[in-house]
Amino acid sequence: MKLSLITVCYNSAPTLPTAFESVLRQRGADYEYLVVDGGSSDDTVALLKAWEPRFEGRMRWTSERDRGLYDAINKGIARATGDLVALLHADDMLDGDEVLAAWCRAFAEAPELDAVYGDIRFIPNGATTREAPTVRYYSGAFWRRWMFRWGLMPPHPSFAIRRERFAELGGYLPDTFRIAADHELLVRYLYKAGLRSRYLPLCTTAMRLGGLSTDGVQARIRLNREIVRANRMNGLWCCLPMMFPKYAYKMWEVLRPRLGGKR
Repeated sequence: MKLSLITVCYNSAPTLPTAFESVLRQRGADYEYLVVDGGSSDDTVALLKAWEPRFEGRMRWTSERDRGLYDAINKGIARATGDLVALLHADDMLDGDEVLAAWCRAFAEAPELDAVYGDIRFIPNGATTREAPTVRYYSGAFWRRWMFRWGLMPPHPSFAIRRERFAELGGYLPDTFRIAADHELLVRYLYKAGLRSRYLPLCTTAMRLGGLSTDGVQARIRLNREIVRANRMNGLWCCLPMMFPKYAYKMWEVLRPRLGGKR
């Protein structure tokens, strides 16, 4: 079972080394590492050239203009050769040394599965290691498909999906969604297409705070409008006021580490 891990980046020189280090520490998995750079103007390309030999043939990278995050992910998927596809964003780190192995093992033990997902945790934006304290713990353990209607999805960075499903169902829609293309893809895959998925009790990713969907009030409004449109596109009716209750759930995710629930 081979896994294709994809990192997309643009002017990500400050955080790429920690992402790369977390991949190099992986044990027990057959994987390739695809890095898709959007034509960075900082030291990203120099870092790619410096780090590539350390992966001993596992890393392949490109640097060229793209139409944003989701277009770059699609490029990575198109170049993947593994049985499974998973993502690691340039600001994030794999939260353990056997995350890739756990993804692969889940599919080997249950060949009928199309996708698995787990937990992620948010760490401070300035964190330099994955041992940084948890600011918010985002678990997929309690998620159910009906929650899509209320704007809740399993942690997108924790997913591993069979590569063939992207060919069958299509990739991300960068020209239609600027922020919520991940939500739309998961609604299309898990709700509309009914892919067989399973929760994996594992924190896969340490994710620095920030990103397109959390960048201020206007971004949150746009995100929720895109989520409503994504749901309706895939036959799941909802409306904008239905997006508001999820923030109470997110507050629990912030409080949980402080109450001793997770590190």
